[in-house]
Amino acid sequence: MKQQLPPPPATVRRRPQQSRARQTSLALQHAFVRLLPERGFDALTIREIVDVAGTGLGSFYEYFANKDDLARVSVHLRSKELLLAMREAVSRHKGASMKDLVEVILDALAQAHLQHPQEWGAHYMLERQVSDPQAYAKMYERFVGEWANALQSAADGLHSETQAWNAARICHTIAYGIFAHGYICAYTRTGPMPQPLSLTRQARLAVLGYLAHYQADIQGAPVL
Repeated sequence: MKQQLPPPPATVRRRPQQSRARQTSLALQHAFVRLLPERGFDALTIREIVDVAGTGLGSFYEYFANKDDLARVSVHLRSKELLLAMREAVSRHKGASMKDLVEVILDALAQAHLQHPQEWGAHYMLERQVSDPQAYAKMYERFVGEWANALQSAADGLHSETQAWNAARICHTIAYGIFAHGYICAYTRTGPMPQPLSLTRQARLAVLGYLAHYQADIQGAPVL
């Protein structure tokens, strides 16, 4: 009987290439946000970006059509950092009170902004410049969804989906406004660099104050 040879080994996918591609893309994004506070979006050139990233112009155009395209991707990924910080904070405190969940969300947002505060100011300015309405609306809804999930999952939360989403829109508006405008003022030198503890305290007072009045309103209780 003829002896059968073992099958050839399975072809290994070229994952290192994919990893290198991701690293190159991230290097360009990191170089972009590092240079942005110093140079400003309009003055910043693609040549400067690739020099800091340690790549070539050819590599840049493999991943991005132009500087605006790189800016949109960078804004999107930065916003996702905040979303993930919120999600992880809520998941670690399942079953907590609504007050506690609000506090851990705001603490998570403050901690995320501690990394490279000047870059966050540039991020918020750039978000207004390069985000198209559809992309902005989609990201807005994702943030509202995270707030709604927290408000519904709290032990004493808003278990009506409609009420939770209505309240979530205001909570996100308050928190986003306080953090974004604080860092924009620092970036544009129209105000001091924000202190995370101070921003968190202001956001906590505003969000919890709103929620207390909102709950009293839907329960028909007197509101001051």
